[in-house]
Amino acid sequence: MIFFNHRPDYLQVVRRGHRVNYLFFFLCALCLLCGLVFSCARKDNTIEFTDANFLQDTITLPLDLVWKQAQEMASSMSDSLLAAQVIITGIDGRGHLPPHMKELLETIPAGGVMFFRQNLNIDNDSIRAFITETSNLIAEHSGLIPFIAIDHEGRTVNRLNRGVADLPAASSYWKIDFSDEILKTIRDDSYRAGQVLASLGFNMNFAPVAEYLNDDNRDFLHSRSYGPDPFFTAEASAAFLYGMKDAGIMCVVKHFPGSAGRDPHYTVSVLNFEIDSLQDLNLANYIYPFSDLISRGARAVMAAHTLIPAIDNKVVSLSSIAMNDWLRGELGFDGIIIADDFNMAAAGNMSPDIAAVHSVIAGADMVMSWPRDLQRTHTAFMTALENGELTRERLEEAVSRVIYEKMLMQF
Repeated sequence: MIFFNHRPDYLQVVRRGHRVNYLFFFLCALCLLCGLVFSCARKDNTIEFTDANFLQDTITLPLDLVWKQAQEMASSMSDSLLAAQVIITGIDGRGHLPPHMKELLETIPAGGVMFFRQNLNIDNDSIRAFITETSNLIAEHSGLIPFIAIDHEGRTVNRLNRGVADLPAASSYWKIDFSDEILKTIRDDSYRAGQVLASLGFNMNFAPVAEYLNDDNRDFLHSRSYGPDPFFTAEASAAFLYGMKDAGIMCVVKHFPGSAGRDPHYTVSVLNFEIDSLQDLNLANYIYPFSDLISRGARAVMAAHTLIPAIDNKVVSLSSIAMNDWLRGELGFDGIIIADDFNMAAAGNMSPDIAAVHSVIAGADMVMSWPRDLQRTHTAFMTALENGELTRERLEEAVSRVIYEKMLMQF
């Protein structure tokens, strides 16, 4: 039972012990089929899938019903299942789950699974079977189909075999005098690659990189950026996002609010902005692509391990000021915040499992944890719940967003 190999039955999002609201699914399906228009704003309990650049039709859904159902499901979960649902784990194995990985996922049915090159250096049929096995196992023990994620930016960041869903480097699209034709090419390329990803069983892509190329990030990003113009970067990233969405793939826009210095896998990333308020940051070209994509309806953003001393002494992925006050409050983002990998050096001296807990406390909805750390990370969440460091209310809020987005992905 995989999200995008075929259009699933609307009831398949809920399994094993979770109450199904048949009226809810009927109303959502009816709204989709009939194109009922309730409002243009998310604040008015609707969602719009609108593409102003390409003038597509707008589809609206009654979000209050979807959100209420997601909250009810989260509130019915055990602490252990809630803690599992905020984790995106890597996976051991290639072609099938080894016994220790099966046991881990049965005990900790993660909210998402990230596949890498070592998992995918096999033929496409084997990839499909591997993803199906993984997804079904998690669904059986959680009642929810997981996010099945991949890093698929193009060129150097490609986990699949050559010739499978190939994409050019983002930098290859950059033109000083860009046109609608270039944006259409990006969207078409993204859609074709997204169709292949969806056919393999993926439903989430950790892309695009929405950072425009500048002196702060050039050494790290190279060809992964759409170029030195923040406005072209925003348009190009949007075209990429729309293409993937058309193919049934949810994009995770990264790395908010941007990177600085060398590769954050190995060193601390610091942005030395001189500002008086968060509003000043919102006006800066530096984050323009992110704010623009959020206004266009981006549903997932990756919080970077970037330090901005002007607003906090914690990196963004651990900062309530950055994630709650800025990203959610000032920029109005209401989707899933996913923290970058806490095994990176830029995350600081905290152990990955403890950092994951502090990230969720600060406002992240999902964190990454690899197989060797998965049990420790889950245990750290359970301990934080027991001692009151992490409230169940905060965890339910995060998981409600996760469930909510999984529901919307089916429409």
